Amino acid sequence: MFITKKHVGRRALLRGAGVALGLPLLDAMIPAATALAQTAAVPPPRFWGGFVPHGAAPGYWVPKQEGALEAELPFIWRPLEPYRSHLNILTGLHSTSAEPPPGETGADHWVAAAFLCAEKPKKTAGADVYAGTTIDQIIAAKYGQETLLPSLEISVEDPGSGSSNCGEGYSCVYTNTIAWASPTTPLPMELNPQVVFERMFGSGSTPEQRVARRERNQSILDSINDKISGMRREISVPDRVRLDAFTDNVREIERRLQIAAGATTAAPENFDVPPGIPQSFDDHIKLMFDLQALAYQADITRVGTMLFARDLTGRVYPESDAPTLGFHGGSHHGEDPSRIDEFSKINQYHVKMLAYFVDKLAKTEDGDGSLLDHSLLLYGSNMGNPNQHLHYDVPHILIGGNNGRMPTNRHLAYPTRSVPTGNLLLSLLDQFGIERDTFGDSTGRLDKLV
Repeated sequence: MFITKKHVGRRALLRGAGVALGLPLLDAMIPAATALAQTAAVPPPRFWGGFVPHGAAPGYWVPKQEGALEAELPFIWRPLEPYRSHLNILTGLHSTSAEPPPGETGADHWVAAAFLCAEKPKKTAGADVYAGTTIDQIIAAKYGQETLLPSLEISVEDPGSGSSNCGEGYSCVYTNTIAWASPTTPLPMELNPQVVFERMFGSGSTPEQRVARRERNQSILDSINDKISGMRREISVPDRVRLDAFTDNVREIERRLQIAAGATTAAPENFDVPPGIPQSFDDHIKLMFDLQALAYQADITRVGTMLFARDLTGRVYPESDAPTLGFHGGSHHGEDPSRIDEFSKINQYHVKMLAYFVDKLAKTEDGDGSLLDHSLLLYGSNMGNPNQHLHYDVPHILIGGNNGRMPTNRHLAYPTRSVPTGNLLLSLLDQFGIERDTFGDSTGRLDKLV
């Protein structure tokens, strides 16, 4: 630790020419001879929720035994094997909130909004939408008031591209976002990484200034180079390494954004990608994950959500092992073993992208551990076997230790059609010190979780 009577504030920003650069946690932010846990620099908890529609291939994601995870994870989860010590695989949960209300029809493909609130969205195609406040926003209300962005909502599929029009009497908003600030306030999910980057680092600049800077191929760091140089002279060698790594990450993301802005590579057939967005899903989602990790590292936000795809999407994933199979079409496998096997490859590819994010968090120092140590990630779907549109036995996985609060390396199996996902969400709120008697369709807290 850099021993000095002076220290840099945890909320310190380097400002200049429309730039507000948050800093990673440095030793210089911890007063001399003070335990980290006794300071304001203690790493805050982070939450992230990721939703993917269309369930998972039956037989490819459920571990063979309950308890400690077996030597080899099921096929779909296999990309996460390096981080098995940070995993909880949950089986048997029932997404009752994704099923139609009593006496109604439809909803099977229109209620991604229920994922983080466990409330049945009101069946309406008008402006009178109604779902439930999602746990990400409840957590953000407690932990996001000191950060530049209380929460960060990201999508990697354009709501107007490659997907069916909304139908069966349900508003498009129920499948366009998984984040709701209130039961009547859905939050838009940002598709363009350039917009996310400017929200994170472009505070105070005008759109014209940002465009001019990009046209000059100028980094946001250029306007604060003097401040960065001055800080480097005053901090310890380990802190200089952390600061340099952080600014290198910023420059690398800027470089990739420049490439995306000028890309001319063709998008997948029949899938229109708006200008400035990477044509490749692989490039797009990795860039978004890098931005999310950077936002956590600099304490720009502590809460994030990601919509991997919209219901009924026909998108194909050329980088996967099923490069020509459409996502929704593949989910209707007709119980044919060979088609189930092909569909499982799309499921595994999505988890491979998730593993990229997990790896990024695990390798980023954060106080007395890593970002992964201090985070809790939830990834899942509101369908089980998609061929039959079943909303029970839905795949969910928790990743991260949440500052030591969450036991890990387990398969937690629950009796089928008995435990609603609201029980999980209620228990996750407990993890963040938010106590409620009920949440959504909960019937109690999730047994065996803690």
